[in-house]
Formats: sequence, structure tokens, C-alpha cells
Amino acid sequence: MTQVAVVHADESCLGNGREGMNPGGAGILIEIRIKDRIERFDLFLASPDTTNNRMALSGAIATFALLSRKERRLSVGYVSDSEYLVKGMREWVPGWRARGWKRKGGEIENLELWQALVKVAEAHDVRWLWVRGHAGDPKNEYADWLAVRAAREEIMSEGAVASGFLAWLEERRAKRFPDYDPDAAFGAVAAEAVR
Repeated sequence: MTQVAVVHADESCLGNGREGMNPGGAGILIEIRIKDRIERFDLFLASPDTTNNRMALSGAIATFALLSRKERRLSVGYVSDSEYLVKGMREWVPGWRARGWKRKGGEIENLELWQALVKVAEAHDVRWLWVRGHAGDPKNEYADWLAVRAAREEIMSEGAVASGFLAWLEERRAKRFPDYDPDAAFGAVAAEAVR
């Protein structure tokens, strides 16, 4: 049976599109069922001058590079609020590849990142899932919190680190997420990943 990983990712770019340096961050919550429990890890990265789109791609590349270290094929539910990333991997990339990495009109923006992502993601069976950002999904909100913190403080994790998600959730549970079951939410996305 293939092991399943669920990834919740978000990105941040402080001053996206403005002149000058725009620091950015990516925040990723990785969940993997190991025997009878769900293990959670955080991954976050920063760049001193970037865009939201570049950080979405960079976060996905870092995630799949990390997941590939075990040299085991996983079924992955990759959940992001970046339409650019999700639509790109679902719809645009197959056409670009069929045309030799060409677009019908003009250059492919961030081509080197798209190509790097395709290369590392191909080691796994991936379902790219979109979620509306800032709409109350706790795991998306947590990934956003990680991304903004990484961008503001210009900090990066050294690979995957023990997740702070459950502590973060408990601090907010009474006001925002009183009935949220993180393990049931994992199960729902995991079922989607293996469809």
C-alpha cells in the first residue's frame, strides 16, 4: 500500500509587485500517517527579493525534494491557495511540455522553476488541490502564518522540523476553530490524494 502525505502550503511576498526589494516566504505543513498516528512537520523558506508566484513554486520544489529523500513513491495531496501553482500543474504544464516547454504566446514566466518542480514532483503521485485563501481553513491559515513569519524575519528551516501546528491550533481553537478535527481533515485530503 502506498503511503500518503498531505501538504498544506502558502506563500507570502511583502510588497508583491512594488518597486524595490520584496521579501517573501513559503510555509508548508506536511502530514504523513505513520502506523496509527499522523506525524506533522513544518518547512519554511525565505527570499530577500521575490514574488508570490516564485515563492509558491519554490515552496513546492522544496517540499518534493524533501519528500523524495526517502526514495519512496508517495501519494501526495498538495493543497495550496495559489491558483497559479495548482492551475499551472494541472492544466498548463502538460501543454507546455507537449510543445517543448513553449507557450502559445510568449515566454513561460518562471520557466526554470516550473521545470524543477515537474522533475521533483514526478517521483510521486500528486493531486494538486486548490483551497480559497484566508477563508477559515486552519491548515491553510497556519501555512500562511509560517510564510509571513519566514518573509518578515527572513528565516528558513533546516529541512523539515517538528510542527507547531497543534499548539498554534489550540491557541485559536475557542475563537475560530472550535469543532475542527485536524486528523479527520487529514483523512479527507488523503482520500482525495489516492483517488
